Amino acid sequence: MSAAAPTGQVPVRHRCLTQPTRQDGGNFGGYAEKRASYWRGRYKIQDGKYGTVADSTGAVVKFATKREAKQAADAEEVTVRRGQWRDPGLGQETFGDYASRWYAAQDLAASTMQNYRRHIEEHLLPDFEDKALAGVLRTDVDAWEKKERAAYAASSVKTWRSTLHLIFEDAIDEGLLTSNPAARRRGRGKRAGRSRDRGPEKVVTDALGILLTAERAALLSGRDDEFVATVLKGYTGKRWGEIVGLETEFVRRDAFRIEWQLYELDTGELVRCPPKDDSYRTIDSPDWLSALVSDHIARTKPTPCSCHGKTYVFQGQGTARTGGHQGAKLVDVARLAEVSTGTVSNVLNRPDRVAEATRVRVEKAIADLDFVRGGTVSEHAAHWRRNGFATWLFTQAASGWYPKKAPQEARPVPLLGEQWPGIPVRGRNASERADACWMPIAKGLTPHGLRHTHRTMMEDLGTEKVLMDERMGHIDSSVSARYAHVTAGMRKRLLHGLGEQWNAALDARRAMSPHSPVAVLDRLLRAGGKSGLPVRAASPAWFWGDRA
Repeated sequence: MSAAAPTGQVPVRHRCLTQPTRQDGGNFGGYAEKRASYWRGRYKIQDGKYGTVADSTGAVVKFATKREAKQAADAEEVTVRRGQWRDPGLGQETFGDYASRWYAAQDLAASTMQNYRRHIEEHLLPDFEDKALAGVLRTDVDAWEKKERAAYAASSVKTWRSTLHLIFEDAIDEGLLTSNPAARRRGRGKRAGRSRDRGPEKVVTDALGILLTAERAALLSGRDDEFVATVLKGYTGKRWGEIVGLETEFVRRDAFRIEWQLYELDTGELVRCPPKDDSYRTIDSPDWLSALVSDHIARTKPTPCSCHGKTYVFQGQGTARTGGHQGAKLVDVARLAEVSTGTVSNVLNRPDRVAEATRVRVEKAIADLDFVRGGTVSEHAAHWRRNGFATWLFTQAASGWYPKKAPQEARPVPLLGEQWPGIPVRGRNASERADACWMPIAKGLTPHGLRHTHRTMMEDLGTEKVLMDERMGHIDSSVSARYAHVTAGMRKRLLHGLGEQWNAALDARRAMSPHSPVAVLDRLLRAGGKSGLPVRAASPAWFWGDRA
């Protein structure tokens, strides 16, 4: 440093020298040492070892006067006597080197390790990799956060800063730093506009919305699995990984046990790991929901997957159907012709076994849908993929629109409206052959939004907080929670309330149309069992509309 430091400056870094030449004598306090054109401050660290006053980068401070050098040296010697002195070499390791060493030392869940790696590599290293740990200032962190917020959601940036804060905290524990530049100081900064840091409110729906979304998801996939899974998620509040990772051995007569989840890594690997935050729990199930899942297992007869060797309740779809599949499927032909898939298969392979009128009807459906044989049958994948399920089934079911995917823009799901609530049209010229489209049920609803929906439904039923926390897998560490306990009466009231909501949703759906192209729902609608509750006002026009 060429310019003299201000009078009274207390630097935080030190340069150590041995064998000093004491010029002013004495046994206590720092002293000033004359150099060619400046003064420097010297202070005693221990017997035979002296330090020179330096700035935060380790450079010697060049004082203009002897007095200034002496005052700075005295201040430094006080820190030594108080045991607050640090080796000036500490903290000079680059952030990139320390972050790599820090990451390698962690032993956490695969999902957490993946998130930390993404945070470090994609958002922290580009700005801090070559900086010394001790050289990262609070102003550097604030400038980084401001830049990130201009490009990313505030909630995401907050998460990345938390990771940065954790790394620096561990550096402090190792004695490499004395303070954390990523720490937020309370009461600092502007108050106005803080609400902008909040993310958008989560979209939720109700019991009828769950039912209708589940029906549409099944229509889009061409099978009942998505109907059962969507209803199960909406009425249990399970996390996505807990639905995908539900093993048949944990499906019980009156409950579902949460012991494992399947977490999808960025590599595509599905890792079998404990539920988030070790939220092992048993979720009580109404009789009708247990029957729905048990019947699904009996019908699909799942077998152990090759990746984990476990038998899971739900399977994924074929590879061609997980991302933007456009061709008509065998089930689409069957629905349009109002026959079974076996009958369609007979028309394709053994037409002599099918009645003439039925064969003509099936062949017309094949022509109308531009069905291409051999391009639609694929082996089911072992598990759903989060993005495939959300993007190509759930989002379309909730909003009624296909998402934007180059080269195509976002567009309504084209339907043939002859059989309510409409059959999705696929294949060439699907939009031209369609005559209807779906109206949104809950635009912006996501699979995780069903977890929020379940909590909202319980709130609406007046469920006790202790039972809601148990069901959702949340931990309340408050004192009052220690004295709250779940009782049989609480469980009974909740299951009764959920049953009433389900029956009311079935009644409302039956009022729209007494039948459904989805086999499992059609059986429920035919079974009757009216709840006697008021039916929500709705009409087919609310569920689908003319494309004109």
